[in-house]
Amino acid sequence: MSPKETVVVVGSVALDSVQTPSGESREALGGSAVYFSLAARHFARVSMVGVVGEDFPSEHRQMLTSHGVDTAGLQAVPGRTFRWVGRFGRNLNNAKTLDTQLNVFESFRPALVPEQRDAEAVFLANIDPDLQAEVLSQMNSPRLVACDTMNFWISKKRAALRKLLKRVHVFFVNEEEARKLSRQSNNVRAARTLASWGPSVVVVKMGEHGSLLLAAGRVYPFPAFPLDTVKDPTGAGDSFGGAFLGSLVASRANFDNVAALKRSMVYGTVTASFNVSDFSTKRLEALDLPTLEERFREYAELLRVQDPDLTAAC
Repeated sequence: MSPKETVVVVGSVALDSVQTPSGESREALGGSAVYFSLAARHFARVSMVGVVGEDFPSEHRQMLTSHGVDTAGLQAVPGRTFRWVGRFGRNLNNAKTLDTQLNVFESFRPALVPEQRDAEAVFLANIDPDLQAEVLSQMNSPRLVACDTMNFWISKKRAALRKLLKRVHVFFVNEEEARKLSRQSNNVRAARTLASWGPSVVVVKMGEHGSLLLAAGRVYPFPAFPLDTVKDPTGAGDSFGGAFLGSLVASRANFDNVAALKRSMVYGTVTASFNVSDFSTKRLEALDLPTLEERFREYAELLRVQDPDLTAAC
């Protein structure tokens, strides 16, 4: 087996308090960089860039390290760690934010170490697009650049985000963000508009309704993996992105390789399905590659269509 490539992830590390119809968690590990890292680790070496306060529990850093995540770029500075409090109602696609305390994350300025500058791939989580651009300026020509965003930046820094997308290969966005940013009322048109701004690949995440992949000029739909129970949707998008990007990096495929992209979509979908089955990062921490591969095969079988009449007609 060839050595794993390195993915640098730049994003938030947080302590989350979440309420859902299934229960609640308090001051639990969260943040976009964390969910991404725990998903991507199955396919690639992951090097995290983030910031935490002096109150960040040491066991969280130890857990990440024990799972193979390089935390040398996780800065620890005086102050309190970023905190988010949210509540999900019966509509688990949307969270209501009850409280946000940026704390040390408010003044976060990513600084990459030499090893990170030479990484093959980078994931820019949903931070300020100006900071995302600063990270890219520190890197030495990564072959794969992926990013996410959020409604706040679409409203406040739309021009900066559009400029950034010219430098991005893979753009992850949920359907509300896609429509708001593109000013289109249809997910397919939104994806096509966003792709015309620069990205070779656009992934529109639609929660329980699955996702869309736009690649090589075509749009491919992927349903969500069917689950009886969803406990906590927090981090589903970032765990999807981590598995997708990790799989794509491991394949060493080009952006026009639709087969590799489809495979990455399946890995993203099934990884997110594990993530939502428990609170915080608990299920991702316990997830191993054989279990992930088993669900990959199950999902692929669910999608397989055999129609003798159609085959004969072809």
